[in-house]
Amino acid sequence: MKPIDSDRQDDSKETGRVEAFSDGVFAIAITLLVLDLHVPQNLHSVEGLLGSLQEQWPAYLAFLLSFATIGIMWINHHYLFNLIARTDHWLLVFNALLLLTITVVPFPTSLLAEYIGHDGQQVAMAVYAGWSVVIALMFNLVWRYATRGGRLISSRAAPQVIRVISRGYAFGPFLYLLSFGLAFVYVPASLGVCIALAVFFALPGSALRKLTGVTGPREPRRSLP
Repeated sequence: MKPIDSDRQDDSKETGRVEAFSDGVFAIAITLLVLDLHVPQNLHSVEGLLGSLQEQWPAYLAFLLSFATIGIMWINHHYLFNLIARTDHWLLVFNALLLLTITVVPFPTSLLAEYIGHDGQQVAMAVYAGWSVVIALMFNLVWRYATRGGRLISSRAAPQVIRVISRGYAFGPFLYLLSFGLAFVYVPASLGVCIALAVFFALPGSALRKLTGVTGPREPRRSLP
């Protein structure tokens, strides 16, 4: 019989390349967000520079919201692959599709930064929230495929933890869909839902903490989406 430590090393090796590649994609996507922050040009007074910087507040808001969202998604992706011990062809395909949705995030971010507060802001907000729905669905696809029948999940993963994460993921698409609908009614409310979701899912998840007994810097967080 193989020692437990040997099994853990095999599990880590199995998913290690997937995690490393995914980390790189997340890093690139989150870095590209800063390209929407522009240095004001040809301003020769303090008042003019301050005014120009203040006018870019939509870009700052969109940057912070998207940075937080991608960061939280990376954290949750990391925790998922602490539970996913094995890969197969379709998990790799679904994870690649998830990463595709992440790489697109800078586009709706740029759109939102450009049009919020102006004509067309409803469409820009709808695109941003709508793409969040797509990302939430892809997270669900990766997780539910991996957990179906428990075939790709680590034998050390507690069934209670899997159920808690699955329930949390089930709400994500509907909450972002709510934000999508609100975009056509009242943009600040739609944006507020996205901000509230980012803040909420960044908080420590007490339910997962109690079930897993994990504390300290590796404390589990609520799953996003």
